[in-house]
Amino acid sequence: MALRNCRDCGTQVSTQAVSCPSCGAPYPWQRHLRGPGYEWRSSVEVLGIPLVHIAWGRTPEGRMRVAKGIIAIGQFGIGVVTIAQFGIGLLFGLGQFMAGTIAVGQMAVGVQFGLGQLATGYTAIGQMAVGHWALGQIAFGDHVWSTEIHDLAARAYFAKLPVIGPLLR
Repeated sequence: MALRNCRDCGTQVSTQAVSCPSCGAPYPWQRHLRGPGYEWRSSVEVLGIPLVHIAWGRTPEGRMRVAKGIIAIGQFGIGVVTIAQFGIGLLFGLGQFMAGTIAVGQMAVGVQFGLGQLATGYTAIGQMAVGHWALGQIAFGDHVWSTEIHDLAARAYFAKLPVIGPLLR
């Protein structure tokens, strides 16, 4: 059994240790934390950018993998269309924390449309919504339909949306 210094606190630990007894760092004897990970890029590219890039986890050096492609899929992603936990979708994004022209997520920061627990955008729908047209339990905007505010123009606007309309009738 060899001893090495913990990469976080410097305490001597066994190379068999699953965590540092001093600071709790996982696999403290490893110079870089190597978690599971996966990365794949399509051979088809558009302007030097892969058509599809899938990435999650860490690189062998311990850095987070970021999916960057026309279609980006991963824990972190940047693309025209992005599906990620955290990401930027230039056209569309779906994830937990998402920003984009059209964003759907727990926290959705959309330019044109946002749908999520917390949503922003020209049209925003969420538990808390902020937008020109806003529909939510708590909402702020020029035209709002919420538990407290009943703007008839907002109701008419949202009634025209295919999924929301039937709920307002």
